[in-house]
Amino acid sequence: MDKVDCVVAGAGVVGLAVARALARAGREVVVLEREGLIGSHTSSRNSEVIHAGIYYPKGSAKARLCLRGKALLYAHCESRGVPHRRLGKIIVATAPDQLGALDAAQAAARGNGVEDLAPLDAADLRALEPELVGVAGLMSPSTGIIDSHALMLSYLGEAEDHGAALALNARLTRATPLPGGSFELEVATGGETTRLATGLLVNAAGLFAGEVAAAVEGLAAPWRREVFYCKGTYFAAQGRVPFARLIYPVPERDGLGVHLTLDMGGAARFGPDVEWVEGIDYGLDAARGDGFYAAIRRYWPGLKDGALSPSYTGVRPKLAPAGGAFTDFTIEGPETHGLEGLVNLFGIESPGLTASLAIAEEVMDRVALCAAA
Repeated sequence: MDKVDCVVAGAGVVGLAVARALARAGREVVVLEREGLIGSHTSSRNSEVIHAGIYYPKGSAKARLCLRGKALLYAHCESRGVPHRRLGKIIVATAPDQLGALDAAQAAARGNGVEDLAPLDAADLRALEPELVGVAGLMSPSTGIIDSHALMLSYLGEAEDHGAALALNARLTRATPLPGGSFELEVATGGETTRLATGLLVNAAGLFAGEVAAAVEGLAAPWRREVFYCKGTYFAAQGRVPFARLIYPVPERDGLGVHLTLDMGGAARFGPDVEWVEGIDYGLDAARGDGFYAAIRRYWPGLKDGALSPSYTGVRPKLAPAGGAFTDFTIEGPETHGLEGLVNLFGIESPGLTASLAIAEEVMDRVALCAAA
């Protein structure tokens, strides 16, 4: 049976960031990815936004890791040539009854240490974006966009430069604890099963993190988290839109509303909406676009009929079902669940891409605890 120092389950943006951190620290790393490509799920089916850290509850891991991760991510992109732009974002209230939500967003941002938000009145909105309609807004200058695929390739390349290996079409099916805090892994590769021993297992499997945790023998039931699926649909705008910045409505339950984002080529897309699903389903219902027009026209009444076309869908891993309370990033090491050599990551949804390098730092802290134990 082959032996390796560390195994990371999941080659999304967070798993690759963790693998990079481990490899840079001199650890021998193998990344197991169940699909044939890296970042096949949440990491490549999102808005590709570098978030400022505005909306999350004060003291939450999402707030803390988003703020730290934003600084790390911009520095990483600038030093390694990863395509990105610090475009800025406007959060717009389109009616007086939304002003309270706008105030709440500004208060949350201040509580999280985001000090660069600027309040906007209706005249400011028109001056910045002439076709944007609203009664007030907030300007977030540190919000940006990124090429998520280039970022993942950057993480992977740096991990491989430090000796890490990537195994595609490799699904972790069982992890059996061994004496001394290591694990024997069973990995399905095509029609075969491979066995692998490792001293550290990091579960960064995203949508499949619950499944991976369930495969760990000896992990007590309270730490085998159930993952719920929240689907979002995106529609693309035909031609150029008359906006230079990202445009967000005030946040809504389970999401940030149907917002306008721009990609690195300047093309616009709108979304996501919110649809709770039982399983991972990327099918796109074009009829959902009917609701997009009404939502977008609240802040851009100039949107023409027929201007939207179906683009793609994504699914977020949630730790609570529809209507549930806020759930935070959950990173659990042996100090929590009691199994030496195991770190589980659950509920890594937005702002996971922004926070990826900071999440990797957090995992390294848990790894240090594993070593100390």
